Amino acid sequence: MLHYAIVFFIISVVAGLLGFRSVESGASKIAKVFFYIFLFLALLVIAGSLLGISLFV
Repeated sequence: MLHYAIVFFIISVVAGLLGFRSVESGASKIAKVFFYIFLFLALLVIAGSLLGISLFV
């Protein structure tokens, strides 16, 4: 997930530099969604490991 967030962030920056505002806006929103999904899953794994719950059985 973090990989996709970084890819869409780079697309957003490049599109912004080239003046494609609609592409920049869309890529930025997609990057935010992927980052928040990554953050949620990372916190879920950390909480599971602290509680001793094996999530990958």
